[in-house]
Amino acid sequence: MSPSSMPPTFRAFVGMGGNLGDVFARLRSAVAGLGQLPWTEVEAVSGVYQTRPVDADGPDYLNAVVALRSSLGPQELLRALLSLECEHDRTRPYWHAPRTLDLDLLWYGGVRLDTPTLTLPHPRMLDRAFVLEPLCDLIQNQGCLWPHDLPQPSAARRAELAALQGISKMESISLTK
Repeated sequence: MSPSSMPPTFRAFVGMGGNLGDVFARLRSAVAGLGQLPWTEVEAVSGVYQTRPVDADGPDYLNAVVALRSSLGPQELLRALLSLECEHDRTRPYWHAPRTLDLDLLWYGGVRLDTPTLTLPHPRMLDRAFVLEPLCDLIQNQGCLWPHDLPQPSAARRAELAALQGISKMESISLTK
C-alpha cells in the first residue's frame, strides 16, 4: 500500500486489568494480541499497578494502560478488545464481577461518543487511580502526550485517589518482555 492510500491512524489508550488466574500472563498476551490487530501498532505500555477492587469484588487487580496507533474505528477497536477478552476466558456473570481480563477503550483520538455500547472518553477514567497512574506513567516515561481534550488531574487529586483506592506500582514487572 502506498503512503497516500494508507488509512489515517489515531492514538488510543486502552486500560487493561484482571484479578483472576495468571493475570501477568494474560496482560502480556493481551499486549501481544493488541499488536496483532489489523492496522494497529502498540506504541507504549505502562508499568503494572496493583489496586484494591474499586466498585468490584474479589482479590486485588493488576492494571496497566497501553497506547496504540490504529486505523480501526472506535467501534471496531472495541469489538476487537471484547474478542481478546473472550479469548482470555472473560465471563460477565454480574456487573463488576472478578475477571480474568478487562480491556477498556479509554480514549480514542479526541473522539466523543455516547452510544449504548461505547462512551468516549471513558466516563470514569479520571476518577480511577488504576487508570490515572498507568496513564501518567506512559506520559512521563514513554513520551506519550496527555490527551488534549481531557483535564489533567492535579498531583493532589492523583494522590487522593491513590490513597483511597490503594494502588502501588509493581516495579519489577514488564508486559513487553
